[in-house]
Amino acid sequence: MKITNRIVAAIFCGLCLFSPLRAEERGPVTNLPLPRFVSVKASEANVRRGPSLTHRIDWVFKRRNMPVEITAEYGHWRRVRDRDGAGGWVHYSLLSGVRHVIIDKDMLALHVRPDANTAITARLELGVIAKLENCTQDWCKLRAGGYRGWAPKDTIWGVNPDEIRD
Repeated sequence: MKITNRIVAAIFCGLCLFSPLRAEERGPVTNLPLPRFVSVKASEANVRRGPSLTHRIDWVFKRRNMPVEITAEYGHWRRVRDRDGAGGWVHYSLLSGVRHVIIDKDMLALHVRPDANTAITARLELGVIAKLENCTQDWCKLRAGGYRGWAPKDTIWGVNPDEIRD
């Protein structure tokens, strides 16, 4: 049986589609990765049922810098979800690429270095929004209320588990 170059190429392409090493999905408008985290720039941001001003407003974000995850793009609209999984469509002008996270653990200790055995610089309450600075494999450096320190990555929402930021 003779295998042609076309058959080999077709098999290879088929394997690429189902490979765990497949390239991440990119947004059709921005060509940025999907999903990705951003934050709400406005003090109020309408979340709509669909990607246009004619769609009904389902609810409103009322916290500036709230982290959200973009899951889709359509023109000037981004489909987002919050940490509770609630979502809808938000106009891109209400979102910012400046990253923030929300604290998922009450009285979360911020450490001087990414090590639980180092001094604590502050404790943050559950639900506090902090600016995201750097991340290692397991820790992220945060800034909130004039304090700065490192927190375990699994105690915050708004960053991917494998994300590294310098």
